[in-house]
Amino acid sequence: MNGQIRRRIDDKRDAHGVDQRPGDPLIVLRQVAFGFREGEVVHPVLRGIDGAIAPGEWVALLGQSGSGKSTLLHLVAGLEKPDSGTIEVGGARIDALTERDRTLFRRHHIGFVYQSFNLLPTLTVLENIALAAELNGDDAVRARQRSLALLVDVGLESLGSRYPDRLSGGEQQRVAIARALVNDPWLLLADEPTGNLDSATGEQVLALLHSTLRLRGKTMLVATHSREVAERADRIWRLKDGCLEAA
Repeated sequence: MNGQIRRRIDDKRDAHGVDQRPGDPLIVLRQVAFGFREGEVVHPVLRGIDGAIAPGEWVALLGQSGSGKSTLLHLVAGLEKPDSGTIEVGGARIDALTERDRTLFRRHHIGFVYQSFNLLPTLTVLENIALAAELNGDDAVRARQRSLALLVDVGLESLGSRYPDRLSGGEQQRVAIARALVNDPWLLLADEPTGNLDSATGEQVLALLHSTLRLRGKTMLVATHSREVAERADRIWRLKDGCLEAA
């Protein structure tokens, strides 16, 4: 890893990265293409995606099932690498990093909220959140303090000792949001965050996401089918036939 990227990953003093200048986009996609391989056959999913998202912006990513919404989130998170094109997050070329360095970058700077919550069933609510902080280098005491503060923010301060299977779906998603925010990331990526919730609970989770992210000045890219999610976004991106259409 070169020195500039190491500083971006290790230095937590600047919320937008050492080389992030005021007014620069937080995310920049240039001609990003990706396809799934089946033997020698490539099935294209994304075809030359261009786009940029500013710091503090909330962008909703819409498209039919199979249009590549989750794939695009995974590429921005560094969970996959594009076949061609470049992806910058906070000025760092995440597509050019090694797998290890993408993992480190993600731990420091990107939070992920999943439709299925992805909480560890053998850990309590508090332990699920604190584990993410400990994996990022916090000692147990600091990780617990930060986790307790986030439980207050998401309205679950009395449930820290419970296990996930003792929570409602909405409560589990609140825990997942707290876990995604515990390392104070620049960027939150959310994949159908209300998809497993009823409409009333989903609206509560949306309101929490909206207020929490605005208060903290976070950027979010959210893949969704939900009209309610899209209505809260600053902008909408639509994926169709592997291409991105700004709405």
